Amino acid sequence: MDDNVDMTGVADADRATLQELSQRRLLELARERDVRGRTGMDREALVEALLPADPEDGRADGIPRTGDVQRPAGSRFEAFRELAEARARGEMVFLPRLLQGHDRRLHVRQTVREDHQVRIANHDQEAEEKFAKLDASLFSFFRGTCLLFFRDMAGEDAWMPTVLTLGDVHPENFGVMPSYDNVPIFGSNDFDEAFYAPFTWDLKRGATGFVIAAGEVGDHGPKRAAKIVRAFVRGYLEALRGYAGAGQEDREQIRQDNAPELVASLIDDAQQSRADWLERKYLDEYKRGFRADEEHLPVSHRREEFQEALHRFVDENDVDVPDRTPGMKVKDVCIRLGQGTQSLGLPRYYLLVEGPNADGSDDVIIEFKQARRSALAGLVPPSEFTLDGNAERISHAQGVHLVRGDRFYGAVELDGLSFMVRERAPYREKIDLSDLSKKEWSTYAGICGRSLAHSHAMSDESGLLDYDVEPAILAAAGADDLFVDDIVCFAAEAADRVRRDHEHFRTDYRLGAFRTIDHVFR
Repeated sequence: MDDNVDMTGVADADRATLQELSQRRLLELARERDVRGRTGMDREALVEALLPADPEDGRADGIPRTGDVQRPAGSRFEAFRELAEARARGEMVFLPRLLQGHDRRLHVRQTVREDHQVRIANHDQEAEEKFAKLDASLFSFFRGTCLLFFRDMAGEDAWMPTVLTLGDVHPENFGVMPSYDNVPIFGSNDFDEAFYAPFTWDLKRGATGFVIAAGEVGDHGPKRAAKIVRAFVRGYLEALRGYAGAGQEDREQIRQDNAPELVASLIDDAQQSRADWLERKYLDEYKRGFRADEEHLPVSHRREEFQEALHRFVDENDVDVPDRTPGMKVKDVCIRLGQGTQSLGLPRYYLLVEGPNADGSDDVIIEFKQARRSALAGLVPPSEFTLDGNAERISHAQGVHLVRGDRFYGAVELDGLSFMVRERAPYREKIDLSDLSKKEWSTYAGICGRSLAHSHAMSDESGLLDYDVEPAILAAAGADDLFVDDIVCFAAEAADRVRRDHEHFRTDYRLGAFRTIDHVFR
């Protein structure tokens, strides 16, 4: 984290918030509160020192706050875990998606607050920008509220085959990215929420995303949206049958030479000169570092700190360093501002790594993005297939879902936080949904369905699954027409629920509901 970040509001945080802060920020708080022996403390000792030793002193389980009593932040994580386990056992339970009226509005409010409690407690400016973004667009609201969506699915489809799901499937989470050999490939490009779960969870999330995007971005009615969803699900089933028969998924990449016309065109549009890309978007006038603008805040004084972290990342992830980044020399570091939807407000850094020419024409940009617990954690049916860590889980998913994907994908710890690492490439690109014709919407949905099938099929090639996943999924899906219709019906109902939730959110947002978090008073 940047040491110059405004500390206003940190006094409203709880233990979880303190544990998210860097040691430098903890030391600053300790200095303000005159904590003795602070300079010799590690992070955990600083956290403990900033919490009261005696809850009777009026500061129970939180950071001291003048003239008030701080309470622990509210969390329903364990309650939903128990709900998911009960439903997975076949018990008849009441799901939050059955809530109506003001009860549902309160559920939306609590879930959004809980999902963003650290960012809200820190009065993070990007958190406020995220809420404004969610307010302005239904599709953005859907993208930015994964936890809300999956709490409505707690324990669902426990009898279905487990795969390594992407977690957050929607039309804009497929795109062009660098391969291991630094050539553009197409596929799933966001693994932040990846988790071992029933395969239907990805299909239901993706289908709902297509309904919402088709309506808001494509201006399609319900019938056309249903047709697009059918193309998505049928593309998935058709591709899965191919993998079940041929078994070639562990060697498949979608490149420009074998891509469908729509994707080949996207890859072609993404091609650009690295030198031009760097100069146009990132470099200062001397081509020695990042320029300061509304998207990039240089923190050059932290270069040595990130140099050490990058070397540690290479060692811990056994990265085969390519000739295009000799020595992995960090020239500069910046904070990337305003990027993403779900992750907006979480720390994200760009590292400028020197290329062979050392003149700014062939430098490489490596991204460090803070990883969080998946929105699916504690909500999926209990499974023997689990992963520890946050960035490690994301790195595992990328390694499973993509054949010879980005060689710089991995995980590293910095400031006591878990960071996902990847390359930013000139040809990292996604489809512009607003440019799709009516026919292309269905074509693109089918392509995404096939890409998702490939990701799932890799769960038993590179993932933890110990059984042949393709025939299991096809057997569980049963008759195609019935399975497709079930997903279409789910997506239509879920999209209607998202629309109502969005209205609840917008009402609460205008009334200032997301400036504070829920606290436990008893």
